[in-house]
Amino acid sequence: MLQGTYSSRHGFAFFKNLRLCRLFMGSRIIIHCDLDAFFAAVETLHHNLDPEIPLILGSDPKNGKGRGIVSTCNYAARKYGIRSAMPIGEAWRRCPGPPLGPGHYLKSTRGLYSRASRKVMAILSESADRFEQASIDEAYLDVTDFCDGDWDRALALTRNLQMEIMNELGLSTSFGIGPTRILAKMGSEENKPAGIHRTLPDEIISFFDGRSVREVPGIGPKTATRLAEWGISTVSEAAEHGEIALSRFTSERFASWIMRVIDGESSDDVSPLRSRKSVGKEYTFEIDQIDCESVLSQLSLLVKKVMSRAKDMGVAGRLGEVKIRYQGFETHTHGRSIPVAMDDESVFMRIAHGLFAENVDLDRPIRLVGFRLGNLEMPSSRQSTLDFEE
Repeated sequence: MLQGTYSSRHGFAFFKNLRLCRLFMGSRIIIHCDLDAFFAAVETLHHNLDPEIPLILGSDPKNGKGRGIVSTCNYAARKYGIRSAMPIGEAWRRCPGPPLGPGHYLKSTRGLYSRASRKVMAILSESADRFEQASIDEAYLDVTDFCDGDWDRALALTRNLQMEIMNELGLSTSFGIGPTRILAKMGSEENKPAGIHRTLPDEIISFFDGRSVREVPGIGPKTATRLAEWGISTVSEAAEHGEIALSRFTSERFASWIMRVIDGESSDDVSPLRSRKSVGKEYTFEIDQIDCESVLSQLSLLVKKVMSRAKDMGVAGRLGEVKIRYQGFETHTHGRSIPVAMDDESVFMRIAHGLFAENVDLDRPIRLVGFRLGNLEMPSSRQSTLDFEE
């Protein structure tokens, strides 16, 4: 017989610690990386601009008479109340350009952003068990096995990644670490710019305490308004109502989802397929083409690039699709499916060539050609070309 006995208080502490241990053991470690004011930061580097000077990207302000909008701006411009989608004329009135004010106005340079994004994603993907590029300036990393389930190692990893991206590319990043995608994403917004926030499994309740429902990704203004009509403006208030009450004035699906979010049981799945339903590339000719051999040659290059990208992502597809845009912008898309998902370049090269030959209008100049791999899957085993041919 063991000497001594547990008091009820000690017994409660034991079971509480056991529960926390299970929480930590069963949780995945998800990192969300968000590039700070990405487009403006890339333009700042490219043009060697002073980051302290307000930079506004968008259409020509025409000295306050422009009719376009702001696509994005840097943090210096945000101090003037400038935001994305604001009318460019309003941005000029708040922060005019020289000689009236310090504002620096530029049009976006798309090619720069793609190149910078690829470099950042290459750095991030090397440190993840599973990697998902969610957009040009954000990504999710599952680092559970990479960090041996150690949350302190995950925190150190994000610091190293943040420094590496800044030192090599000159770009600022913010990171969120949490047991679910939503908690990781919300964490990356906590200390912007250049911030890192970690939410441990036992900190979920305190993280959500008093937080506005609008801060939760997936809750838009309409749902927030509907909740406010019932006196719910914070996540804590939603939790107090419970799933049954919430379902009465929202929906059963939403009520179930928000309670899973609050309990830390929402999705922790990181996969290239979550944010991408297809992989594709297009090419616009400088001069509309009447030489089909030239167009076919360009199509072949696109197929090679798409299939190379698919292999890098570890995905295969069941649909090959060719896009042809003629002079006058009339566009036609032609596709063909195969029985099993594959990543074999030669298979989709034949599909693309066949679709082009069968559907091209030889009498019309071609402005654009494209290829897309769709119906993506992450097969556990790869289908061989031989099996497909048979």
